[in-house]
Amino acid sequence: MTPRTLTGTVVTARGEQPHTTVTITGDTITGLAPADPATPDTGLRLIPGFIDLHNHGGLRGSFPDGDAEQCRTAVRHHRAHGTTTLLASLVSASEEHLLRQIPVLAGLAEEGEIAGIHLEGPFVNVGKCGAQDPAAIIPGDAALFARLIAAGRGHVRSITFAPETAEVNALLDLCAEHDIIASLGHTEASAEQTREVVDAGVEKHVTVTATHLFNAMPPLHHRAPGAVAALLSAAARGEAFVELIADGVHLADDTVDMVLDSVGAGAFFITDAMQAAGMADGDYTLGTLDVTVAAGVARLATTDGTPGAIAGGTTTLADQVARHLARGHSLPTLVAATAATPARVLGMDDRIGDIAPGYLADIVVLDAQGAVRDVIRRGLSIERS
Repeated sequence: MTPRTLTGTVVTARGEQPHTTVTITGDTITGLAPADPATPDTGLRLIPGFIDLHNHGGLRGSFPDGDAEQCRTAVRHHRAHGTTTLLASLVSASEEHLLRQIPVLAGLAEEGEIAGIHLEGPFVNVGKCGAQDPAAIIPGDAALFARLIAAGRGHVRSITFAPETAEVNALLDLCAEHDIIASLGHTEASAEQTREVVDAGVEKHVTVTATHLFNAMPPLHHRAPGAVAALLSAAARGEAFVELIADGVHLADDTVDMVLDSVGAGAFFITDAMQAAGMADGDYTLGTLDVTVAAGVARLATTDGTPGAIAGGTTTLADQVARHLARGHSLPTLVAATAATPARVLGMDDRIGDIAPGYLADIVVLDAQGAVRDVIRRGLSIERS
């Protein structure tokens, strides 16, 4: 097997290595060494492939209801923009629908197209449903969760539920048994309720995250701190991680700054992308709900012309990195938020999320402005449109 090499400034969450040559053999990084001084400096930066743990689709492909080929289209849209590892997210739906769709995504996981499945619901709070169908939301049901896990053939990797839902301890037990991330969100829970669930998860050795922190939660208030405060505190203690949709729509940039300054590597970026990602403004769907995209912002369609709830994202992680790089964040900080930390959350930080010998050759090549110039996944260059 003939090795290939890439040369540029290697940037990881640990820092930068200028003018370095990366050697790739097959699908694995096999060497890192200073480049030959006679080799011209390319000005390129080599970073680990992006890891998106909350993504509903793109390029009109929809994980909640698309067929296998439509879902592949969505995966490949994000991959072409540097997302080399992705969880396919569902939304709250009937048991019948979920038991039909989960095996479709399990098949993609078995093909190596996705890293697994994220169930966003249906055990969430109808009062904070956001762009979830309120008719599909039900109390926590461990027996149903067990059936959904079985349908996933070992590929259900994450579930979003509200801390105040029923049968929380039984849900956490299943997460512990099957190595599933417990992501708390779409909630009206108090800080105390949330803290109790985080503590229970930690005791059961379950990885706990916050589903798109701030979004679909009560605002942080100094006398009613709610789930936001409890989850931020847990992340600061190293007991949880928090998702941020850092697209400038779901969260103000100053809010992203505040969280990164407060919890550092306890936070990671997600897209929450839906089928309109990579598409023009227009009409789309998210599960059973109609969505209208205007000026790149997806909102639930309404009949009276008033703005509907934000209904997922339309960016890629590459867009978010470029945005915050231009705002002055360091590239190592952004690599932590888009690769190193999500790899740790997924329990794969010994194989992805870094550029080092023995790691999978998942590398994004950026130019000086932060634009993606090349994507290598498992040692192979990805065709980019």
